[in-house]
Amino acid sequence: MAPKGQSEQADSGTEAGKPPLGVGMVGYAFMGAAHSQGWRTVGRVFDLPRRPVLAAVCGRDREAVTVAADRLGWAAAETDWRDLIARDDVDLVDICTPGDSHAEIAVAALEAGKHVLCEKPLANTVEEAEAMVAAAERARARGQVAMVGFNYRRVPATALARRMVAEGRLGTLRHVRVSYLQDWLVDPEFPLTWRLRKDTAGSGALGDLGAHIIDLAQFLAGEPLVGVSAVTETFIRERPLLDGASAGLSGAGGGAGVGQVTVDDAALFTGRLASGALASFEATRFAAGRKNALRIELNGELGSLAFDLERLNELSFHDHTEPGVSAGFRRILVTEPDHPYLDAWWPPGHGLGYEHTFVHQARDLVHAVAAGTTPAPSFSDGLQVQRVLAAVEESAAKNSVYTPVPAA
Repeated sequence: MAPKGQSEQADSGTEAGKPPLGVGMVGYAFMGAAHSQGWRTVGRVFDLPRRPVLAAVCGRDREAVTVAADRLGWAAAETDWRDLIARDDVDLVDICTPGDSHAEIAVAALEAGKHVLCEKPLANTVEEAEAMVAAAERARARGQVAMVGFNYRRVPATALARRMVAEGRLGTLRHVRVSYLQDWLVDPEFPLTWRLRKDTAGSGALGDLGAHIIDLAQFLAGEPLVGVSAVTETFIRERPLLDGASAGLSGAGGGAGVGQVTVDDAALFTGRLASGALASFEATRFAAGRKNALRIELNGELGSLAFDLERLNELSFHDHTEPGVSAGFRRILVTEPDHPYLDAWWPPGHGLGYEHTFVHQARDLVHAVAAGTTPAPSFSDGLQVQRVLAAVEESAAKNSVYTPVPAA
């Protein structure tokens, strides 16, 4: 959540006279389009200390990246990320590629003196994430910042939930339960895209969806997971080879045979937070009928909070200190100007959407760059999530044995 004093300041949306912040983005598919939306919009909504400029976007296919640059609003196109990093008009490198390239690009960008935003999960392995954190710490001494893109922190309702937990509205935390359900892999004929290969994706539903809910649970609770017990499963182990490129969560199979799925399709695990509170997690891309269903609930001694991404402008709150005769969950419509981020948007009652989380992400990062402060979530936060992911995989491989998460 953005600090209260920042997210609630009067943002007028003017860009005139602000020093530019040149942004270069690597990757232009699903996440690249979402990040582009954020960078295009943020300076027209919020009063920023620097003016984001969409300097260049990078992709391997010259024709495709040129088309993407025009469609997404980038001034130039590159086909080698090294050339993008070397550009004098790029101050910040935004990494929207598969996980196997995150570490190499991020470390190179930081060593070249650039600020970095990297999509989640931070890396494919703990070792890669540790190298990225070390590079970020060296760069921090030179005034650079590095942030990992867990955008669900920046839904106004989840930011409000974090504020309420921090204010003690739930008292001592007892339970966190969270699930993230999708269904885009139910069809066995869906092709073998990069998200289904361990060498590029690191893991399957675990890294793709599980990373989000691990971060969100730790963020809302305000404390880390210290151990897990897990099970994972791959339901369909062979899929048609991809015919051409994939786009977002879609792709077409061809007639060139089949390949092995080398990641999990679903992951379920329980965990314990540092305070002793218990947590449960489910991440799957096989929940027929569920498109992007993320739900989290926190139960404490004084009350409960619940959030559903499919109703992202709402937060459910139960105050257990009220008399039982009138107590119960109530809906908080998170559209008021004193709610996180919302002073710059629409009148009360006019809701926001998924894409606005990327606008808020860009806003907070620009403020961090200008102030020279470490943004949240930092690369260290991303490393913590990576350690939990690794512990989940280790536990699942050992027949669900309880596996500690190494301390930072």
